[in-house]
Amino acid sequence: MTNHPNRRGRGDSGYVPKPSEILAKRDKLTQGEAASLIFTTERIWRSYEGGNSRMHPASWELFCFKAPEANRLKLEAKANDFQK
Repeated sequence: MTNHPNRRGRGDSGYVPKPSEILAKRDKLTQGEAASLIFTTERIWRSYEGGNSRMHPASWELFCFKAPEANRLKLEAKANDFQK
C-alpha cells in the first residue's frame, strides 16, 4: 500500500531503548517500582527488559526523566532506615 503523505514513516517514531539500557537505567529500583513510574505493570516491564516487547519512546523518555529522582529517594530511605 502506498504511504499517504500524512502518515509518518517508521524513521521518525523516536528512540526505542535496548533491554540492556532499560535494565541499566532502572538501577536500584525493583521492576514493580520502575513500572509504576511509567504507569504500566510489572509484567509489561519484564517484557521490556527481556526483549519480548519494545518500550514506546514516550515511556522511555518519561522513565529517563523520573528514574534518577526515584533512585535517589530510595537510597535516602535506606540510609534513614539504617540510621534508626
